[in-house]
Formats: sequence, C-alpha cells, structure tokens
Amino acid sequence: MRMFPYAHATHPQWQMAAALVLAQLRAQMALADYAANPTLALLYVTDHYAAHAKDILEHLSGELPLVTDWSGTVGVGIASNNVEYFDEPAMAVMLMDVPSDQYRVFSGVAPLGLGFEAHTALVHADGSTIELAELVREMAGRTSAGYLFGGLTSSRGDSVQFAVAADGNLSGHGSASGVFSGGLSGVAFSEDVALVSRVTQGCSPVSKARTVTDADHNVVVTLDGEPALDVMLRDLQISLDQPQEALEVVRATLVALAEPAQDKAPGMVRNTGNLGSEVTVRHIIGLDPGRRGIAVAEVVEPGAQLALCKRNREAARADLVRICAEIREELEPQELSLELAVALQPDEAQAAPHPARRIAGAVYVSCSGRGGPHFGSASAEMQIVRRALGDVPLVGFFAAGEIAADHVYGYTGVLTVFTE
Repeated sequence: MRMFPYAHATHPQWQMAAALVLAQLRAQMALADYAANPTLALLYVTDHYAAHAKDILEHLSGELPLVTDWSGTVGVGIASNNVEYFDEPAMAVMLMDVPSDQYRVFSGVAPLGLGFEAHTALVHADGSTIELAELVREMAGRTSAGYLFGGLTSSRGDSVQFAVAADGNLSGHGSASGVFSGGLSGVAFSEDVALVSRVTQGCSPVSKARTVTDADHNVVVTLDGEPALDVMLRDLQISLDQPQEALEVVRATLVALAEPAQDKAPGMVRNTGNLGSEVTVRHIIGLDPGRRGIAVAEVVEPGAQLALCKRNREAARADLVRICAEIREELEPQELSLELAVALQPDEAQAAPHPARRIAGAVYVSCSGRGGPHFGSASAEMQIVRRALGDVPLVGFFAAGEIAADHVYGYTGVLTVFTE
C-alpha cells in the first residue's frame, strides 16, 4: 500500500476546481511514493457545490476511469492537509490504494451483502434519517471490530452522499447517478486494511463522574441520590439567587454521558483529565426547579454516568494533540535507532511523513461547530493535525454529528489513519 494521492481546490466554478484537483492527483500518481492505480476514491464537497453533485461525480469519474468506486458527502466545510474550507465553494478528493477485494462501497441501493466480511467501515449518514442512532449501532454490529468512523452530512442546501460500487452500477452508474439523499452509505473494509482511529472530545471535565440514580426521559432528577440541580449548582459554584450570573455559567456548561461503568472499565474521566471515547457530550437545555432536576439534550437512563464539562479552545487543542500523539505512538516503533530518532525529530514532522510511521493516508471528520474559529484562527485545527502527523495525505469534512464505534457524537473530531 503506497501513499494515497489527494487534492483540494476552491473556485466559484466547480469545473475549475475539478480541473485543479485532477492536475494535483495526476502529478502525485506519477511519483514513486504514491499509488499509481487506485480504484477507490473519497470525495467531499462544500454545500456550495451540493446542487452540482451529480455533474461533479460524473466528471471526476470520467476523468479517472481506473477509479471504479466512489464514496463521500457534502459538508458546510471540508478539510484537507493543513487547510479548511468554510463558507466557500471547494472540493477534496483522496484516491485510496486498497486492493479491491478488501473493501466494499455500500448505500441504500447497494447494501452491504453477505459475501463480504466487514471489519470496520467509513460511514456517511443523513441526520434526518429516522432512528439513526439505532441504524448506526446495527451497522457497527455487522462489522467484526464493531467500529465505524465518519459523520453526518451537513449542508445549508441539498444533503447528498456519493456512493458508486464497481460491482453494482458501473457503466454510466446504471439507473442510479451515484448521488443519494437519506440513510447511510460508505465503505466497509476487511481485516486486512490496517487503520488506527481516535476520538477527541474537545471538552475538559469540571466535576467528577456521578451515577444517574433517577431520570425521567431527558431530565436527570438525582445524581448519586442527591437532587441533580443542587449537585450542579455546587459543582459550578453558582446560586439561583443570582440568576443572570448562574444562567451564563450554565449556558457554557455541557454534560458528558456514558453507559453504566463496568467493574474493569476505566472511568469516563481519565487520570489524564480527558474524557473517554465512550462518552457523548450534550447541551443542558433547561432546569426543573420543581423536581430539582436538569434537562439535557439526550434521553438518560438510570445507571448512566454523568460529569459536567466545558468546551473551550485550550481543552480542544490539548485533546487533539493528545489523540495525534497516541496515533504516532502506536505507529512508530518502540525502539528507535539513532539514525531514525534524528529523522523523526519535530522538524521532520513539517515535511513528508517518515516511512517508520507507515501512514498511507488519513480521514478527519470534525464537528461543524469546531474548525479554525474554535481553535483560534483559520485552519488552526488542521494545522495542529499536520504538526503532529506530518505532511500526510488527508481529507475530511465538518459534520452535523460525528460517528465513532457505534456512537453518534457531537462537538468531537474523529481522526482515522490508514497504515501501510
């Protein structure tokens, strides 16, 4: 598996952006370190191009005849290595050097069949799909690793997904255009496709984890047997006697939720101060003074774990750096020769990735509420990833919800690296 050719461009006319992307891809495919004959492509476009999705797919697939399988979606923003495109017309493409017998593209018209054993899957989903959370869990259950990664389409216009399978609608895509709305689509990978994936919550806990001992739908009534509202006021050091001040603090606070803790499972708040990947973060949407409870944007069951957290720039940066460091640690050899240690010094991370890291390409799906502005400047989030991983092939999009394992998250980033 060689490095994945990738390209990105912005232009008011999609035809010009496509021409720039194709020129970049062809130049990389001519290099020895990059794949020359990939058959799988990921395509992400901003919602400025959503109305032209069919034309874009037909044009790119016609110009790249060796690429028989396509997957992707639209976002209010898209990402590539070191750059983010928000509120401007743009597209990004990555050609994945994965043997055709080790993946399958699936969609509503070409569901994942019984003839392929999926280990993991990249999933794009429409957030308006009925019982989406259940569909994601069901899809995860159909993979041997129980692990999905991806996100929900985000668009101010058409919410579209790209899905073309070589074993389905190939010649002219048959009766289907390869552009869909609703449901789930994506790419399932076999066990032979090695990848490393991590979730960054971007939040820092401001209280210890407690057990929900009583709940009514989305209202948490008691925590560890105490009224939930009283616990929250105490943890946040606020009082309803000063309602305006208390309201501002509550608005800046979120809740982290996790399934009931198992005896041998790590706590939802790690010793390092970050939240575990099994945690979902949700807004506080109201207070219930009568029952001394708090209402959250999620149905909560008794026995769940809950902690209060804050979402800010410092926490987001620190947690993103953490997951990048975890990926690097997993990919790099434990024992380095002097020559290799010198080659992997920080300066090298600004250039091409060292072979020791074995990174062929990466996909990053982040929340549409994150991105550069949340990290302090334009493209700051992707610049952090580049500084940590090096100049690796990377594409992705900013989603209306992120998918990792069998969960649908919010306010997170899901970074997945494919290894050689």
